[in-house]
Amino acid sequence: MSAADPTLYYFEDLTEGMTASLAKTVSESDIYLFAGVTMDTNPAHVNEEYMKTSPFGGRIAHGMLAAGFISAVLGTRLPGPGAIYVGQSLRFKAPVRIGDTVTATAEVTSLVPAKRFVTLRTFCTVAGKVVVDGEATVMVPARPASA
Repeated sequence: MSAADPTLYYFEDLTEGMTASLAKTVSESDIYLFAGVTMDTNPAHVNEEYMKTSPFGGRIAHGMLAAGFISAVLGTRLPGPGAIYVGQSLRFKAPVRIGDTVTATAEVTSLVPAKRFVTLRTFCTVAGKVVVDGEATVMVPARPASA
């Protein structure tokens, strides 16, 4: 995943149906770094021996790690820099494991010009299977007036 070349859309540029995606392969260090930053050291994420006895059969990535990839799409691709989260709903549908490539996608579903709010369907997939599904609302900057 790279935000090296972010895309910038102003509210006036957006239309329903626009989509953007980013993909990242989850590494063991991603999980430990996320655990360190968030203080979420749940054994589900950091203790393989503990999780071998679970229904998952091994460690799983934090659900919010995958959800964070949605934030990356919104902040760097669609709508892009300047977009401000107003809300996000999430449903975690399947586990993400070390080595899985997660593709996060956002699709514009509605626009509210009076508030410059954009609603987007947001989801993450692994090998074509939806692992996180949700909806985001963001506020998007208007195109600056010409000087």
